Order: sequence, then C-alpha cells, then structure tokens
Amino acid sequence: MHLRKVDPDNYEAALSLSVRPDQDDLVAPVVKSLAEAYVYPEYAWPRLIYDRDELVGFVMAFLDTPWGEPSDPTDLRSGLWRLNIAAGRQGHGYGTFAVEAVCAEIRSRGETRAYVTYEPREGGPAPFYARLGFIPTGEITADQTVAVKTLT
Repeated sequence: MHLRKVDPDNYEAALSLSVRPDQDDLVAPVVKSLAEAYVYPEYAWPRLIYDRDELVGFVMAFLDTPWGEPSDPTDLRSGLWRLNIAAGRQGHGYGTFAVEAVCAEIRSRGETRAYVTYEPREGGPAPFYARLGFIPTGEITADQTVAVKTLT
C-alpha cells in the first residue's frame, strides 16, 4: 500500500471512487474534498490510496487549522479530514493504513496529537477510530463527535 498525490493522470479515477450506499451520509464525496483542498490549500493534504497500481481510496488531512466556531487562531489542530475507501475494497486494512499515514505526516511536522470528527450514529465509524486509539474529547463540531489520538 502507498499514497500518491492527486495529479492530472489520476484525478478522474479519484472522482469515481464511492463508498457503500449506507455510508453516503458519513463522508463527503471525493469531488467535494478536492474542491475544499483547492479552496484551502494551506490546510489540506489530499492523497490517493493505492494497493500496488489499484486505486482503493482517498484520504485528506487538515494541517495546522484554526479550530472552533468562530475559529480560534491560537488553537491550531491537525488531523483526519476525510477518508473514503471504495465500496468493494473495505475491510482490507486500507483505512487503517491511511489513518496511520496521516498520523505519520502530522508527527513529521512536530505535532503530538491527531484529531478526527465523525458522525455519531449506529453503523458509523466510532468503533474503527476507537480501535486506532482515538478518544472522544467531549467536543461536538457541526453535529460531529471530536476525537483525539496522542502521537508517540
């Protein structure tokens, strides 16, 4: 498994990635993520997830982003912004690999914590993030649970 930058040769394949239909309300489509990466290039770190030469997913980190509503320029956070694993490719470790890669990138920038937000509903990703060491902070942002992982 490895990550690649989104480029002219792979962006159309990235746009065709889709999660399972029952997950559509849990994560925005890749096209929205790429639009946000374009609008917020100083914060976004978008990457495609490959297994050898097969595109299996998309991940995007947020880096040193002002947090809160309204945003607080003194509270900068980094973490997982989006994770889309193709419907037929879930359950093979790609999500874990992608989250670990995001955490490694954050760690390489000198940060000691990684954040994630997720929809707190039955069938949602809470158990997945808990297995990876993310602990809810008690914060809610945009109706989503905020969780943090300490990076060692």
